[in-house]
Amino acid sequence: MYTAMSAQSGAQSGAQSGAQSGNTGVGMSSCCLSGKVHEGNPKGRVEEIAGLQTYVAEPKDGSKKRTVIFLVDIFGWQFPNVRLLADQYAEAGFTAYIPDAHEGDSIDIDFLQTVEPQLSVREQRTTVDSVAATAKTGATLGPWLLKHREAVARPLIEGFINQVRLIPGTNSVGVIGFCWGGRYAILAGHKEFSTGEGKGVDAVYSCHPSLVSIPADFDPVNVPISFALGDKDSLLGEKEVGQIQELMEKKKKEEGLVSEVRIYHDQVHGFALRGDFTSEKDKKAMDDSAQQGIEWFKKHLT
Repeated sequence: MYTAMSAQSGAQSGAQSGAQSGNTGVGMSSCCLSGKVHEGNPKGRVEEIAGLQTYVAEPKDGSKKRTVIFLVDIFGWQFPNVRLLADQYAEAGFTAYIPDAHEGDSIDIDFLQTVEPQLSVREQRTTVDSVAATAKTGATLGPWLLKHREAVARPLIEGFINQVRLIPGTNSVGVIGFCWGGRYAILAGHKEFSTGEGKGVDAVYSCHPSLVSIPADFDPVNVPISFALGDKDSLLGEKEVGQIQELMEKKKKEEGLVSEVRIYHDQVHGFALRGDFTSEKDKKAMDDSAQQGIEWFKKHLT
């Protein structure tokens, strides 16, 4: 199992300012830049919400009663995979929003193919290849993570959620996050996350989050929360997954928090959004994780 890159430790500290000492910090590595671009033509439209360019996918009846906000990974709001997934949510009856939380500064999609391949190829890499990938990833991710640290990203996301709450017809709001956005999905489930006129979110779905602090990012969650994690994730290893499971069980017993943690066999970091559709196993994991989120929000958004 790979470990999170030490080259990212400085960026991680900047992104997680205020984390308590003694927490387990989970960083980012080249697996955050791996995966496949899927084929298909997104059907939604683009509009500006809360000052951010936003992809909008709506159900056939146009209902905004149940809304899901997508918090993207480092490849951003224009990445075809996330837009196609938002379309899938719209077909299931949700209005889906994908804000440009990076303000036009997402990582180039070319890194998907050049930095790290899928698991089957990754496991055959030589030490030299792995070192080269690590160096390239550090040079790319370090400055980017500092630029998009929590002090910058959180106000943008918080303001967006508050503004969506004010859109006529909106009743309940869920948030789904991937990798970088997976942590902000968790934070959105904190009672104190929303400081504006809105009410925060009603449910959370976090897929293979990165840059998380355990337990600091998880303890304050007070809305139903679901996790999709891979057992080959180089950032959330067996130890970290176990810690998350223990925390959720503790909160269930002590606070009545509704949660679920699903582990996907042989799946790497990013699998729910960037899996290989040519692999039957990986495609099933992607399909199952998409359905996991849809069913979760159907149950907890009214």
